[in-house]
Amino acid sequence: MRRVGELAVQFFITNDRPNVAGLILAGSAEFKTELSDSDLFDPRLRAIVVKIVDVSYGGENGFNQAIELSQEALSNVKFVQEKKLIQQYFDLISQDTNRYCFGISDTFKALEQGAVETLIVWENLETIRYQVKNPQTGGTPARCQRNALAAAH
Repeated sequence: MRRVGELAVQFFITNDRPNVAGLILAGSAEFKTELSDSDLFDPRLRAIVVKIVDVSYGGENGFNQAIELSQEALSNVKFVQEKKLIQQYFDLISQDTNRYCFGISDTFKALEQGAVETLIVWENLETIRYQVKNPQTGGTPARCQRNALAAAH
């Protein structure tokens, strides 16, 4: 149990913080439950345990079964992360910080200036990309590419 606790810290803690959004503990015996309750399991990791599941198999089959049994919990983690991100965006707007933008033109300007910390893109966004090449150099001027993108929307 000590070795598993040490490896969990090694793999899932970076700069004194968990480097994953959540953990699922899975196995066929009571080890997973004993580990989660043990003082040998880092409290920073215990705080992000999403679910503990019993699986009937070991190896890759057990891994796949654990994922299947955890689908609802995993989708909740993604939803919570997305909700938190959107809330941070609305907080910036409500505080009138001028640290936000929206729309194609303003977003491209901010990206060109290196002023974007977080970019939120709707996953179903339909895009058309035109790539313009300079016939003399064969290169793609950034200005032409941006204007073509903006014109496409």
